[in-house]
This record gives sequence, structure tokens and C-alpha cells, in this order.
Amino acid sequence: MGIFLFHKKTRPQGVFFRTGETQKTPEVVIDHKKGIIKLKGKSIMEDSTKFYEPILEKLDWYREHAPESTRIMIQLDYFNTTASKYLLKIFKSFEELHTKKQKDVSVLWYYEEGDLDMKYCGEDYGTMLKIPFKLVEVME
Repeated sequence: MGIFLFHKKTRPQGVFFRTGETQKTPEVVIDHKKGIIKLKGKSIMEDSTKFYEPILEKLDWYREHAPESTRIMIQLDYFNTTASKYLLKIFKSFEELHTKKQKDVSVLWYYEEGDLDMKYCGEDYGTMLKIPFKLVEVME
């Protein structure tokens, strides 16, 4: 699934995780040193739990050792219903980090020009969250 260097004894400085994008799974980048979390591609796997639960574990570690600033960048072409639930779970977990621990957390939701479905999904997430949420239109 990817290279993972997170464990309880890992020092917070410079921890990095990345999976490659496939036809059904997004590229996932968790860069603790830069304060970046990125999902890019498609999320249409049949077993979203098998894919996202290990990611959530890594994000638990990330939040425990959270840098002062975190940018969550989402650039998905398409995602299914179960993936949408995991996205919300990720956003909500970082919302708590932002509101209770006073960390700077924001979401950048990228969507292709003219892709109203992805734009509206981003708008929906933005209304559900108490963290800065910015829609970013990109040219095809």
C-alpha cells in the first residue's frame, strides 16, 4: 500500500507517507514536516474500509504530533459513497484539532472546471465543517 514510517517511537520531525495512485485508489500523501495531507485521483474501490482504515490510523498519529499548520488538499476526480463517509471522518477529526487544540487547519478542495458535481460536493463538506474550507477550480 505504501511506505509507512510512523510508529509510536517515531520522532515527529520529517515523517512521510505516500501511496501511489491506481485506477481505483487515490494517491495519498501525509507529510508531517510540511503539514500537508493530500488525496488525489479516484476513490472507487470496493472495500473502502480496507483502504481507509490504515490511513485513519496514520492520521491519528499525525494529529497526536500535529504541526502548527496543516493543509488538507483533496483533488478527486470521482469517489463513491463509502469514500465520502471516510472523507467526512477525516475532515471531522481535523476539525477537532482546529477547534479544541487551536491548530491552523484548512481544506483545499480542488475540482476541474465545469465539474459541478465535485464542486457541489466540496460546497456540501464546507457547510458541514468548522474549519476553513476553500474551493479551488482548476483548468482541465
